[in-house]
Amino acid sequence: SMKPTLLVLAAGMGSRYGGLKQLDEVGPNGETIIDYSVYDAIRAGFGKVVFVIRKNIEKAFKEKVSNKFKGEIEVAFAFQEKDAKIEGIDKMPDREKPWGTGHAVLVAQDLVNEPFAIVNADDYYGIEALQKVADFLINDCNEKHYSMVGFHLKNTISENGSVSRGVCSTDKNDYLSTVTERTSIRRIDKTICYEENGEKIFLKDDTIVSMNLWGFHNNIFEHTRKMFVDFVKNNPEDPKAEFYIPLVANDLLEKEAIELKVLTSTEKWYGVTYKEDKDDVVTAMKNLHSSGKYPKALWNIEID
Repeated sequence: SMKPTLLVLAAGMGSRYGGLKQLDEVGPNGETIIDYSVYDAIRAGFGKVVFVIRKNIEKAFKEKVSNKFKGEIEVAFAFQEKDAKIEGIDKMPDREKPWGTGHAVLVAQDLVNEPFAIVNADDYYGIEALQKVADFLINDCNEKHYSMVGFHLKNTISENGSVSRGVCSTDKNDYLSTVTERTSIRRIDKTICYEENGEKIFLKDDTIVSMNLWGFHNNIFEHTRKMFVDFVKNNPEDPKAEFYIPLVANDLLEKEAIELKVLTSTEKWYGVTYKEDKDDVVTAMKNLHSSGKYPKALWNIEID
């Protein structure tokens, strides 16, 4: 069977965190979070990794990240510039910010011809999560059958500030009904809540949330492109309007064009939303290496 592709969204500005947090070293040999995702993906059966980056970080990105595993997996790059050419749009409106994750996926359309998973560059999803989505893509994915890895909300909270998460509602067979972006989710004492119109709304610890780890058939590109063309037409003057992946997933679900299986991971997610999160991630990675979940070094590179 065809090996799936890993699509890594690495064009984000890291605005809250400052600097290129995708290139932050968190592993004992200077590994970035991306190194772990790629290592886990190779181990799980992926055959190619496509990075969506901005052109101006290409050199630094290759030096610090992708050169390390060049020989281990096929590597390709797509560039998410604000004015990246999208078929169906003659002139992209002028704006400061990129168009969001849905647009990031679109710029990789010509490089992905097989079922694929999407990950954020700055999220560590865990070995189980990548294995689950790989198994799905290899065995179960088709034009009408997509998936997503869902995490328990309690395993995705930062100690250092609020987070945004896609809160999922599912049917009794673990198929997704909708995913709703909730911002400013945080833990207060023993409970987790977000605010809406000045009111606290509480969420259960084991609420299933999306961390942007999706398993898609490549037929999603055409649907995404059509939606994006409409989105740009409808938001010509709004410099902040963003086109997110869940918009596309929800639209397909609403049209009953697909079913989307939620594969649940009970592992802890790690990420660097805030500078202060970094120490936790470094400690976690150290423990994963020393407990044998990862080899001494991920790649065959010289270690001091």
